[in-house]
Amino acid sequence: MSALKKFFKDTIIYGLATVLPRLMNFILVPLHTKTLGTVSYSDNTTFYVYAAFFNVLLTYGMETAFFRFFSKSEDKQKVFSTALISLTVTSLLFLGVVFSFNQQLAALVNLDQTYFNLLVGVLVLDALVAIPFAYLRATGRPIKFASIKIANIIIVVLLNFFFLWAIPKYGINYPEYDSADLVKYIFIANLVASIATFLLLIPYFLRTKLQFSIPIFKQLLNYGWPIMVAGMAYVINENFDKWLLPSALGKDINGAYSGCYKIAVFMTIFIQAFKLGAEPFFFNHAQEKNAKQTYATIMKYFVIFGSAMLVFIIAYLDIFKEFIVRDESYWLAIEIVPIVLLANLCLGIYFNLAIWYKLTDKTRYGMYLSIVGAIITIVFNIVMIEQIGFIAAAWATLLAYGAMMVLSYYIGQKHYPVPYNLKAILGYLLLAVALSVIALNTNANYYLNTALVLLFLTIALLVEKKELKRMFINR
Repeated sequence: MSALKKFFKDTIIYGLATVLPRLMNFILVPLHTKTLGTVSYSDNTTFYVYAAFFNVLLTYGMETAFFRFFSKSEDKQKVFSTALISLTVTSLLFLGVVFSFNQQLAALVNLDQTYFNLLVGVLVLDALVAIPFAYLRATGRPIKFASIKIANIIIVVLLNFFFLWAIPKYGINYPEYDSADLVKYIFIANLVASIATFLLLIPYFLRTKLQFSIPIFKQLLNYGWPIMVAGMAYVINENFDKWLLPSALGKDINGAYSGCYKIAVFMTIFIQAFKLGAEPFFFNHAQEKNAKQTYATIMKYFVIFGSAMLVFIIAYLDIFKEFIVRDESYWLAIEIVPIVLLANLCLGIYFNLAIWYKLTDKTRYGMYLSIVGAIITIVFNIVMIEQIGFIAAAWATLLAYGAMMVLSYYIGQKHYPVPYNLKAILGYLLLAVALSVIALNTNANYYLNTALVLLFLTIALLVEKKELKRMFINR
């Protein structure tokens, strides 16, 4: 099997591991926006903002560092054991410290005490399973990876429907059920799913020969800490708007903004599926003589698929709006969707470009680039939200990811030049943006919008036909 065929195969499986859970989670968006008001939905969003930040802090870049050193180490089990012990110890230490100062920390992050305790439980369990999940990816076991991920989200979805829909509808007798605080049950569902996931992966803790290598740990830490800082900056880029909007414009506006932001989840799913398949592939393929050309080809097709998705979602935005965010009170923020979609496509390109600093062990550049993005996000939001409202938050996201993408390309070409086909990449991006602008101005004429989608696909197929035939048929 050719390298590209293997990459696409693994990415499809990892895509299922990402797409199916996200699609199932996607079912929850209409449920949440129907049962929760915009204020409660804002509280739900705030919970997961903190979850994202502390998740990065608790894993401190160890997952990516594990891939790097596991792929090139002769003693792979020692790398796995060292990373596993490291995250287990720090996660348990975090748990001990947090519960020693429980009330003070809950007040510091302005979360209800119950919400905070549930958050801590989810965070620790998710950090504990980070390396076992990474091990499944690094050893080429995407089906098991996918199965556990899907089991997790099935539990989340079923419990959400049980608490938020079945109990009120059928009058199920549930002790101390609080219909005035439905948000709490969303977090409980997440905690139960995290416990189940940990139990499914606990064999990796019990069967592993425990070996802690200080030299390996130092290598992992030196490689990983800039990834952690970059991850924190990424969380700021993704969530600073949702943290700032409640105080700047009110929780109701933040709830509407966060609800409409969910429509861009399809682009996020695509990017996450790509990242899950690409990261181990890039490291394992780095020593091949045609590695750089392979990376360039993958980038081009990533842009083609991402651009097609951009045109498709915008062409049928009104349908997505009514299907996903059913409460019309949320629709006041619908104008952010095209901007956020394009921003996420830029982020996906940045993730693709990021291979240069990961392969050259210059992860500090990833940290610098993410900090630049975070500064743009913070400054633009603070200055412009008061001037133009919540739309400023969407533009800040696009500016931040666009800047990171451009800077990463130019710096990367100096340190690890890859022959990207800029003419084709820019051509597909500009075509997608132009067709999307037209689609936004057709007054939801789906006949015309469908023609626009087909036009993009036809052009891409005609241009790439020879290469696709050579890649999948002649080999």
